[in-house]
Amino acid sequence: MQVYTKFKPTSSKKRSRKPLHWGWGVLVVLAGLGAWWWWTRPEDKPRPLRPEAPVQLQAFAPAVTNTQTPSVATNRLGVDGKATVVTTNRPPAGRTNLVVAEPPVDLSQFPRLPRDTFEVQLALGRAGVSSGSLDGVIGSQTRAAIKAFQLREQLPDTGVADLETKARLQLLSPPLANYLVTTDDLARLQPLNQTWLGKSQQSALDYETLLELVAEKGHAHPALIKRLNPGVEWTNLTAGAVLKIPAVTYPPIRGKAAFILIHLAGKTLQAFDGNTNLLAHFPCSIAARVEKRPVGELHVAVVAPNPNYTFDPDVFPESAEAQKLGRKLILPPGPNNPVGVAWIGLDRPGYGIHGTPVPEQVGRTESHGCFRLANWNAEYLIKLVTVGTPVRVVE
Repeated sequence: MQVYTKFKPTSSKKRSRKPLHWGWGVLVVLAGLGAWWWWTRPEDKPRPLRPEAPVQLQAFAPAVTNTQTPSVATNRLGVDGKATVVTTNRPPAGRTNLVVAEPPVDLSQFPRLPRDTFEVQLALGRAGVSSGSLDGVIGSQTRAAIKAFQLREQLPDTGVADLETKARLQLLSPPLANYLVTTDDLARLQPLNQTWLGKSQQSALDYETLLELVAEKGHAHPALIKRLNPGVEWTNLTAGAVLKIPAVTYPPIRGKAAFILIHLAGKTLQAFDGNTNLLAHFPCSIAARVEKRPVGELHVAVVAPNPNYTFDPDVFPESAEAQKLGRKLILPPGPNNPVGVAWIGLDRPGYGIHGTPVPEQVGRTESHGCFRLANWNAEYLIKLVTVGTPVRVVE
C-alpha cells in the first residue's frame, strides 16, 4: 500500500507532497531476504571453525560407564568369518581420564542454532545420530545422518541442514570442551606391532599416540583435532596439557532396542524401539564381497564388551604371514583390537557387529563379512541390545 503524510497547505504556491515511492521498500525487503538466505544456506563447503573464547577450567571426575567385569563368551562365535571372540576379566582401559568441562562463556548464547557443518554434525551426535568421525565436511555420511534425523522429526527428508532442521538441532551448550592430558593417558600408549604374532604378544592393543586417543574421546577425525589445536607438538605433550575436543555425548540409555536395521546400500545401522522410534543411527562398513553380506533377519547371540580376538589364519588367505603361521592366536583387548572395544555376535557363525581400530574408514565396503562401527558407536550400541534382539539386514 502507498504511504501518505497528512498536512495542511499554508500557501497556494506551496508544492503538495507526493506519496513515497514503492521502489525503496522493495529494495529493503530484497536486501533482508538476501541476508537471510546467505546465513541459512546449505553448508556445501565447511566454514572455518570459530575459536572459543578462553575460559577458566573446571575439573570434574567423569561417571564410570562400565563397572561390571565382562563375562566370558561361552558360545565363541566367530568374527569376520571364522575368528573367535572371547571376553576377558579386565576392566576397559582408560576410565581414569579427567575431562575438563568448558562452561558457557555467555549463557545468553545458548540455546542457539548450529553455525556450520561441524556444529551440525555435533548436534546430530548429541541426538544419537552419528555422521561418523566429526570432521566439519559435508559428505554422504553426514547427509544420511541429517536425513535420518529429519525422518525422526517428521521433516522433509532432504539430507540438507535447512533452517527448520537447524531449529530442531539447537546447541544447548558450547560445542567444544577442554581435555586434560593425564599420566594415565601417557602410560597406556604403546606401539602397535605390525604382525599378527607380535600383536598376540602385546599386553594390550591400546592407542599408539595421544592424537589417536584424544580424537576417539571427541568422536572426531584426527585432522579436526589438529585444526582445533593449532601449534600443538603432539610428540612432546606432557601430563597437564589442555586440548580442545568436541563436546559430544550421546543421550542416556532409557530402554533396550526392539530391533536393529542395517541398510547395505546406505551402509547404515539404526536402532529402533517398540514403537519404531529411532534410538540411534550409525554409519557402518559392510563386506567387500557381495556373497559375504547376509540378508534377512538375524539375532544377537552374544554381547561382549572389551573383547579378545582369536586370529584364525583360514579367514585371511590373503595374508602370507597367516598361511605361514598355520595356527590360531589370541590377541589382547584394546581400541586397536581388530574388533575394537565391543563385539555383538550374531546367530550366524562368523558374523557380528563390532568396533574398529580405524573409525575414519567406517562406511566402506571392506570387511570380511561383519558390520564395523566406530568404537564409540559400538560401545553405545552394546548398551541398547540384549541376547535375542532381532537384526534385520536389507538391501
